[in-house]
Amino acid sequence: MKLPDPYLHNPDELRIDAPLGRWNLYIGGARRHVPGYVNLDILATPGVDVLGDAHELPFPDDVFQRVECDAVLEHVYMPQRVMREIERVLAPGGFAHVVTPFCHPFHEYPKDYRRFTPDGLASMAGGLKVVKTGWRTGPAATWIIFTMEFGKMLLPWRWWRILAHGVLGLALWPLRYLDPWLMKTPHAARLGNHCYVWLQKPKTGR
Repeated sequence: MKLPDPYLHNPDELRIDAPLGRWNLYIGGARRHVPGYVNLDILATPGVDVLGDAHELPFPDDVFQRVECDAVLEHVYMPQRVMREIERVLAPGGFAHVVTPFCHPFHEYPKDYRRFTPDGLASMAGGLKVVKTGWRTGPAATWIIFTMEFGKMLLPWRWWRILAHGVLGLALWPLRYLDPWLMKTPHAARLGNHCYVWLQKPKTGR
């Protein structure tokens, strides 16, 4: 049985006029099928179209109308370099959508180097225009995921941890409905779970 998603996404994140083009790039989409995108990852898994390293994207300049980079920058050694590669392959007028964790457990896929804030993401814009920043998931998601991880950490055997993940996930997931209210409060950013930035490449190009 698939557990309910513990995150309730902020609908404001996708309220933006950033249409897909003929060519669109999804970075780090291992084990996902992402219609409308070229799916790039470092691992050859189902759904991946191109094997490649985000530090050196194997594409020419100015080719993609949209670039999605979802929960990837925390795993790369040089996030600034990845951002410059995203800027390079974006077509003039194209949009990049970057999502990263802030309050989130350590997870090595294959490494886990850092966490980000909305201001931190915006600071890496380079020559791209910051269109929008915000929180995808808020304090309730943070509370749920850390409670689940804490419960699993106390158990010695893998199958017990899997069972605890399921039991705690089912017990806690209704709390996610607190996030629409919590994310409107002034201090929600102190415990935000994932944040995002929308960036646009100037239409005049380089």
